[in-house]
Amino acid sequence: MSETTFDSVYREIFPFWEKISEKDREYICQNSSNVVYPKGKNIHDGSECSGVILVRSGSLRLYMMSEEGKDITLYRLHRGDLCMLSASCVLNAVTFDVFVDAEEDSECLVVGGAAFASVSERNPDIRIFALETAVSRFSDVMWVMQQILFMSMDRRLAIFLFDEAARTGSDTIALTHGQIARYMGSAREVVSRMLKYFAGEGIVESSRGGIRILDKNRLRKLTL
Repeated sequence: MSETTFDSVYREIFPFWEKISEKDREYICQNSSNVVYPKGKNIHDGSECSGVILVRSGSLRLYMMSEEGKDITLYRLHRGDLCMLSASCVLNAVTFDVFVDAEEDSECLVVGGAAFASVSERNPDIRIFALETAVSRFSDVMWVMQQILFMSMDRRLAIFLFDEAARTGSDTIALTHGQIARYMGSAREVVSRMLKYFAGEGIVESSRGGIRILDKNRLRKLTL
């Protein structure tokens, strides 16, 4: 991908782009790359500044890992979403490790962390943008924590299925029980048991293709 192409993309997604110098714009473009991550690839392991990642296609999962190896999904990123927590060198206030995996084959634009940090030191508009972008995601993180700590499993699962159907525009959730459990921070057995209960109530139907919502009204009531 050429520097001109990077420039046209960044002009649309970075509100600070016109406020920084042409030299800084060129430097960011020169240190950008178009990367295709295969499904299952770990993109960021929290130990280094991987850079700012823009998802062009596919899906990324951000999660935290305990010392025992248990992980909790914080949120997922899809086409058009921007990952700022992978640029820890820009966000010095972020002191916890965040991991990023490709959930499916994903094409991304990556701005080198060192280059983005260097330009941000000269441009407060970039630092403000980076902080605002990260903070906007913390509401997603707090929502996850609220569900895990305070909500019943049936309500959590109903919310997940309802939100996923709204995001994809389909009543069929093309995910395995294991994937759903990982996204929800639960055990596969627990998710399978609850889906079996939903199926028995005529709310959903499980198949190899995923979970099909049969009664969206009843599912929505479970989310309340």
